[in-house]
Amino acid sequence: MSTLKCTQGLRQPGVMPALLAALLFGAGTPLAKLLLEHVSPWLLAGLLYLGSGIGLTLYRLLSRAPAVHLSRHEVPWLTGAIISGGIIGPVLLMLGLTGMPASGASLLLNAEGLFTALLAWFVFRENFDHRIALGMVAIVAGALVLSWPGEARFAGLWPALAVLGACLAWGIDNNLTRKVSLTDATWIASVKGLVAGVVNLTLAFILGASLPAWPSLAGAMMVGFLAYGVSLALFVVSLRHLGTARTGAYFSVAPFFGAVLAIALGEPVTVPLLVAGGLMAIGIWLHLTERHGHVHVHEELEHQHQHTHDEHHQHSHDAPVAPGTAHSHRHRHEPLIHNHGHFPDAHHRHKH
Repeated sequence: MSTLKCTQGLRQPGVMPALLAALLFGAGTPLAKLLLEHVSPWLLAGLLYLGSGIGLTLYRLLSRAPAVHLSRHEVPWLTGAIISGGIIGPVLLMLGLTGMPASGASLLLNAEGLFTALLAWFVFRENFDHRIALGMVAIVAGALVLSWPGEARFAGLWPALAVLGACLAWGIDNNLTRKVSLTDATWIASVKGLVAGVVNLTLAFILGASLPAWPSLAGAMMVGFLAYGVSLALFVVSLRHLGTARTGAYFSVAPFFGAVLAIALGEPVTVPLLVAGGLMAIGIWLHLTERHGHVHVHEELEHQHQHTHDEHHQHSHDAPVAPGTAHSHRHRHEPLIHNHGHFPDAHHRHKH
């Protein structure tokens, strides 16, 4: 029965995009480590972000993706996400890293997933229960075990607070991005990548960095496109279906995927990796086997996003639409009361 529940959980919209996002982002870590032999850390961060923005912009041009028009009430959410995650986060991280060893910073950076969940639950009022909270704790504990350096040094209060502030900024970014997650995911990821890339490159040049040789430059841009760009687009898709906290939980397994790839590149299997893998597996199992359903009310709502005609989309069209065909237009949801299993997605943000 448990295996069946896990299989059913994996089939839920949003779960596989979240895990694929974590896989791509996690794989980028050991690849970025190889690039660090030729590129300074801050410059590399800028190139990774910029590669994601440019790569997704080119993809949208080549695929002739339709232009995106945010509604007036969505602009502040995306603007806040970009400022928080693309500007404030990198600046605070730079301030923290210049004043503390990497061993302490690697541990503190795990706070992003925790801040994301806490903000989603207690500020944005996303539904959760003890099972989801316990799963999040298990996944974060696994990440802590995986990043524990043996002797963590923090070198003062202010650098540590700066790194935690960066994690808080990215947690805010994740929650604000959820507000616009029905918008084209590749467009959101391209805009955020371009802004964060420009900010990080500017900071790197201020610190005296210079561009590396073409092979390293191209490698960094390609890793950025996959590990930051495609990964972020998948993350946005997951936000759309699962909500912020659950997406953040699945994404928090990224360090484990990175460690597995590092092993494939020649690093040894370690006890912390096995322990972390076990903790993360427990956390994912708790989330995959979640069952949440009750009588709930859908209030009248009007918005635009890609959809098919299901129980939540029963509107009419001027021209016939074939059953099961995905299409996008502005549509109205009439008030509805029913009972079924659901996640805190765009259509289920009701109170409990």
